[in-house]
Amino acid sequence: MSVTMKKPHNNNKVSPVTVAEIAKILDCPYEGEGNTLLTGVSSLEQAKSGDLVFLAHPKFRKSLETTKGSAIILDPEVNFNRIPVIRSENPYLAFIKAVSVFYTPYCPEPGIHPQACVSSSAKIGSQVSIGAYAVIGDHVEIGNNTVIFPLAVVYPKVKVGHDCIIHSHVSIREGTFIGNKVIIHNNATLGSDGFGYLAQKDRTREKIPQKGIVVIEDEVEIGANTAIDRAALGKTIIRKGTKIDNLVQIAHNVEIGSNTILAAQTGIAGSTKIGNNVIAGGQVGISDHLDIGDNVILAAKSGVTKSIPANTTVSGSPHLEITEWRKAWASIPRLYDLIKEIRQIKKRLDKLEK
Repeated sequence: MSVTMKKPHNNNKVSPVTVAEIAKILDCPYEGEGNTLLTGVSSLEQAKSGDLVFLAHPKFRKSLETTKGSAIILDPEVNFNRIPVIRSENPYLAFIKAVSVFYTPYCPEPGIHPQACVSSSAKIGSQVSIGAYAVIGDHVEIGNNTVIFPLAVVYPKVKVGHDCIIHSHVSIREGTFIGNKVIIHNNATLGSDGFGYLAQKDRTREKIPQKGIVVIEDEVEIGANTAIDRAALGKTIIRKGTKIDNLVQIAHNVEIGSNTILAAQTGIAGSTKIGNNVIAGGQVGISDHLDIGDNVILAAKSGVTKSIPANTTVSGSPHLEITEWRKAWASIPRLYDLIKEIRQIKKRLDKLEK
């Protein structure tokens, strides 16, 4: 299959838009001069003329008074009229939506680069872009509008849905299933062998075959240098809407629910099940064969050694429920003085006993 590669386009250049036009896109009311032209977005402190800014928290009010931006998104309760104001109940969310008006990530034109290696048995959808030196294996299926950047490798029998973005140096191993609108960042590896070995009497290790697959559901985003291992048997599953940061390790047969957040350097051992809407801070470690309920929050650097019921917040290593953890850490600075007091009391008791 051969398609002429068109010249990549840069979507970052946009025509100026007015405050009134942005307000209409955001479905928000505005105050002040609606014809004010906007050419970009910025923070309060770094804004220049033509920029749209926002105020997310009252503590930044001082910066609001001095900003050089040309318009601002504000909560309805904030009194301000020095520049045009777009009113939103959630200024941060409205600003995020506004960013997409001024900025779209680089995306190459559809087509297969002449230096890509695409198997003749692969099924490539319409408007797909495959970059130079990308490798697409036998019987791979790639959905419409998906972008595969240069040097990505897709092993045989992988299925990739529509509107996905797979960045350079991503490796997707055999049999992996990827849903629609999935984003996979550079150097991530999906479907590598799980870490499974059986100890022998002579202390050698017999490798356990990893015959399962990885399933990534729709609208998942996977950060750079993250590894998601294939199941020993069955499936490793990442469910819809989950967002995974850089440098995360997800072991074989792990199941992660919908809309969960995993921050950088989190590690999840084999066969653990994580519920929906879970938040794991950076460097969280989770032992194997655990059940983490829905809406659980794991504070950064938590070491999770037991299953956690739904709607619980934990911290520490080994983990404690957050109120117990706070009590424990409130006591630690006093421990040395308490030990001294106990020693003094012991001396007095020894004297009385004598």
